[in-house]
Amino acid sequence: MSDTATVYRQRASARPRIEAEPPIRHVAVVGGGTAGWMTALLLAHSGYGPRLQVTVLESPQVGIIGVGEGSTSWLRGFFEELGIEESEWMPACHATYKSGIRFDGWSTRPGHESYFHAFASMLDNLTMTQFVDHVHRRLDGEDVHAHPDRYFLATRLAHACKAPRPRHEFPFDVWYGYHFDSVLLGAFLQRKAVERGIRHLPRHVVAVDRNERGDIASLQLEGGETLAADFFVDCTGFAGLLIDKTLQTPYVSYADALFNDAAVAMPTPLDGPIMSQTISTALRHGWAWTIPLTRRHGNGYVYSTAFCTPEQAETELRTQLGLLDADVPAKHLRMRTGRVEQHWHRNCLAVGLAQGFIEPLEATALMLVQRTASLFVDALEKGDLGAAAQATFNTAVNAQFDGTRDYIVAHYKTNTRTDTDYWRANAANTRLSEPLTRLLKTWLARRPIVGGIQQGTFGQGYPVMSWYSLLAGMGLFPDDGELRAPAAHEPPHSLAAIDNLIQRSALNFPDHRELLGAIPPRPREESLQVYFW
Repeated sequence: MSDTATVYRQRASARPRIEAEPPIRHVAVVGGGTAGWMTALLLAHSGYGPRLQVTVLESPQVGIIGVGEGSTSWLRGFFEELGIEESEWMPACHATYKSGIRFDGWSTRPGHESYFHAFASMLDNLTMTQFVDHVHRRLDGEDVHAHPDRYFLATRLAHACKAPRPRHEFPFDVWYGYHFDSVLLGAFLQRKAVERGIRHLPRHVVAVDRNERGDIASLQLEGGETLAADFFVDCTGFAGLLIDKTLQTPYVSYADALFNDAAVAMPTPLDGPIMSQTISTALRHGWAWTIPLTRRHGNGYVYSTAFCTPEQAETELRTQLGLLDADVPAKHLRMRTGRVEQHWHRNCLAVGLAQGFIEPLEATALMLVQRTASLFVDALEKGDLGAAAQATFNTAVNAQFDGTRDYIVAHYKTNTRTDTDYWRANAANTRLSEPLTRLLKTWLARRPIVGGIQQGTFGQGYPVMSWYSLLAGMGLFPDDGELRAPAAHEPPHSLAAIDNLIQRSALNFPDHRELLGAIPPRPREESLQVYFW
């Protein structure tokens, strides 16, 4: 319904030039990787142009955390804003298209053992009303079809291994994401940044100097060099060299609501069709990801060390992949979930793992990087970096982090598995935020949550479509024995008509592997509008 929809729009156009002088002249980004180079590119793309000098320090001594990764649809907007074609960056990063995420085994409710969280498309405006109406009616006890997989085009495309880029003749867009090799993506962004005039210093920071006000003044580099700047961006990962070790910014842990603190990853060969979806499969003490790249599958297991050891997790993942006796190396990672209280503290901005992390589920890491950097560029272009602007910024970024956390926590809280202590503990967890508690209570009371999400009362960070897909997909409805037949005077919406619309629309999308072989340029005059409930 257009009167309740919000519009998300991205245009591949340069920011307008700002005639005023920038409030800062030189920004030093400490740490490379995807977060560092994304931030540097967005800063250099500001309306100040080359008048804002950007330097990236990348330590040769510090490795990059990198496994096969997925993104939300926000990454598409990043490349389009910078004018970087998919035909250029995707082959260089072994990237594939992503229509959404399939969740397998999170629910044991009959008919809800699997569901798909679809990225939105313009055609969803023709099916979303029916889906939400059927969800409300099933919550009210009517036996109508309310599983999300039946209602969205992206689900059909993923099931058929089709790319979510329609042929030119079909004027309806899908707002898709990507899968990619994160190490290769970081290297690609570095090359683009250097091409666009961003200075790259492969140096290791040995000390941080502060001025009499307590702000960061300069960095002491190995070899005796000193780098001074007006503003600093901390992209040093979990080390938090500037935001944590230097400025000692308080940290808010999410560990009481998100139990996972480790992961193990390993690749497998890719043969046959290429999926356009991430698969998240619930295992005994966490969940396993399957991510299709052009040359291999990225696989991993995210788990809690409070419930199993790294060795047990690796064995379970190898068993899942049929690699128990194979000589395939595994990469073990530790992670910390939470966020800093102030992402922008004094003259320092923390981005990426230095600012916080909400585990890999739903692939939100780069979205948070992009939104943090973009919000800072917006503040910078207004020309005011004072205390009020800083407070407004931190409030907005914290709300994004906390809202995203709530959406991730809801996956675990609503699971119905009882096979291990891990899943039982997640279902019994009461350490939920007040907004998430209110949202779940509203749903379980069989009342609509649309109004609360749209008004920002709860469910911030994700649209109605996502929340309804999650809760309906997990089967949070009255038991089948409690359901009654729909009233004769108010029949359900026609599933045949929905199937016909989606099936015929899907004919306009190419095979995924076929499109990856020759990615066409995107018309520059295209204006993308995707309507989210």
